[in-house]
Amino acid sequence: MARILLAEDDDSVRAFVKRALEFDGHEILPVEDGATALEVLARENGRFDLIVSDIKMPVMDGIALALNSARDYPTLPIVLMTGFADQRERAHGLDHLVRDVVLKPFTLADIRRTVGSALAIQGEGEARLAG
Repeated sequence: MARILLAEDDDSVRAFVKRALEFDGHEILPVEDGATALEVLARENGRFDLIVSDIKMPVMDGIALALNSARDYPTLPIVLMTGFADQRERAHGLDHLVRDVVLKPFTLADIRRTVGSALAIQGEGEARLAG
C-alpha cells in the first residue's frame, strides 16, 4: 500500500487518522507540525506517496507545508484537513498541489475515502507517464 506522511498537531486526531489509514494497510509516519514534516521529507528524500496535513498548526501550517513540499517534490500529492471554513478557502488556488480538503469533524470512512481517491488519482497520473 502507500507510504503516507501525516502532519497534525492534535494528538487525538493524529492517532485517529493514523489508525484509520493503517486499517487500509498504509504505512503512516505521523508528525506534529509542518516544519517537522519538511524535515522528514528531506531526510526521506521525498519517498512518500501522499502527505495528509492539517491546515491550521503551530510552527508551520499546512498551506506553507504544501508550498514548500511542492517546490522540492512537485509530484507528491497532498490532502489537507481543517475544522475551519476560512482555512479551507486558503487552499483554493492550490489545486495543482492539493488533491482534496476534508472538513473536520470527519468519519473514519470519510478520511479513508479521501485518501483512497487521492492515491488513485496519483496512480492514474503515474500510469499515464509510464505509458
